[in-house]
Amino acid sequence: MSSTIDTTTLADLLRRAAKAEILPRFRRLGSDDVRAKSEATDLVTEADLQAERMIKAEAAALWPDAVFVGEESVAADPALLGKLEGADLAVVVDPVDGTFNFASGIPAFGVMASVVARGETVAGIIYDPMGDDWAIAEKGGGAWLRRPGGETERLSVAAPVALDQMVGMASTGFLPKPKRGQILANLAKVRFLANYRCAAHEYRAFAGGHVHYLMYNKLMPWDHLAGTLLSIEAGAYAARFDGSPYLPHHITGGLLITPDRASWELLRREVFTV
Repeated sequence: MSSTIDTTTLADLLRRAAKAEILPRFRRLGSDDVRAKSEATDLVTEADLQAERMIKAEAAALWPDAVFVGEESVAADPALLGKLEGADLAVVVDPVDGTFNFASGIPAFGVMASVVARGETVAGIIYDPMGDDWAIAEKGGGAWLRRPGGETERLSVAAPVALDQMVGMASTGFLPKPKRGQILANLAKVRFLANYRCAAHEYRAFAGGHVHYLMYNKLMPWDHLAGTLLSIEAGAYAARFDGSPYLPHHITGGLLITPDRASWELLRREVFTV
């Protein structure tokens, strides 16, 4: 566990915020409760804002020395994102991952948090409000599914398979248009491509051994730090497109995650040729 932030306490905070601020608003949002940010599909709701406000306030009381980096806090103060790289300790939060789904009444959204210590992700939590359970990882401690009653189950990635048998998730929307068309054509080489519009559930599916690859191009820390650690602790190989490790301050360079390095190299060569 992190020596300064108790992961179980943070996980419980995410659950309480979901029950207080997110679930009561699901399928009950008013017209003034949903707003577009950068584009029509990039949304923020009152659930995002109020849940982050609650998590931020309680995190500040529990861990006053930690920098708080939340998606909505950064939207209000972009300079906050730059503090992550040099922070001795930080809590990174996505109050509602899958906001488009949430606002559409689709029950595929999650609450994510990670702990960053001196430039390294040391804990990651993905809470599913609908299933009421957590996928949790601490660096060096494995990846686990934990339920409120205390029951735990170890998570492990799928066994490697041939390229034409791979099932996975790829977020192609942020790729440059010429490359997007090329990669979409290349994806005909795999068995199946999906996109839940919710990294929280995509990472949970991968770490649970249900799919064989994840690919993302835009790397905001609240979207990917928790899930990448979860995947690695479940046995995965993860790297940016150039083969370098993905670090908390990275927001570009793409990310490809697979069950092993051989699968990574195969997909990078045959499909994700960006």
